Amino acid sequence: MDFTIGKVKIGLDTPLFLMAGPCVIESETCCLEIANRLVDISAKADVGIIFKASFDKANRSSLHSYRGPGIEKGLDILAAVREKTNLPIMTDVHEPSQAAAAGKVVDCLQIPAFLCRQTDLLCACAITGKPINIKKGQFLSPEEMKNAVEKIRTCGNEQISLTERGTFFGYNRLVNDMTAIEQMKNLGYPVIFDATHSTQHPGGFGNASAGRREMAPILAKAAIAAGANGLFIEVHTEPEKSKSDAACIMPIDWLEDLLKVCKKIFEVIRG
Repeated sequence: MDFTIGKVKIGLDTPLFLMAGPCVIESETCCLEIANRLVDISAKADVGIIFKASFDKANRSSLHSYRGPGIEKGLDILAAVREKTNLPIMTDVHEPSQAAAAGKVVDCLQIPAFLCRQTDLLCACAITGKPINIKKGQFLSPEEMKNAVEKIRTCGNEQISLTERGTFFGYNRLVNDMTAIEQMKNLGYPVIFDATHSTQHPGGFGNASAGRREMAPILAKAAIAAGANGLFIEVHTEPEKSKSDAACIMPIDWLEDLLKVCKKIFEVIRG
């Protein structure tokens, strides 16, 4: 089923699209700086972009890690980004009680990977009527995502996309099975590849996740060649200073050239 997030077409046979932004909302200034860069990159690469940032990161490794500004201030910032850039907006929702408020502001709700089996959360997001992007848990097989899809559909929402973001391979390591992309597409919904979180080494620093951002472009190109419908790439103007996922978030300066290459691969694969 095809649908739109803002003006960006999402589906199994639609043009390449991208979900991108900082991992967490750091400030309105930071979000607007990144979002304005994304507007320019979208025009130059001719790829539709959805801005993503989280108002709360409830699954940080450490109690002392920065989580974000919270739902009230965070949604105000996301609304400002939407108004000033005209980019469609996506954000994570961690609790069922957050879904309705977030759904009034953003264009797409995202289910974090660790929460993809939480029935009440999935249903609360579904009944907002907004598109739902479900990240595949690092602990699930591709086939098991049919259960998450069914929960959303049973609640009356067919605007679903699925995101592959790596699978646990022992401790502190993720690997990608590119055949998972096709397996999840067989469920009838578009599949997005998360190129930056796939480079993550969960808990690799003990109190924070490590990662290898330099591998993100390689994985992004491989995923498009394997049939991914879209990409998810967290970006920052100063990655080392990012308050979340600093080890794997990608410099925004890499994005334009990477998107142009990925678009060429996308068009070749689809003839």
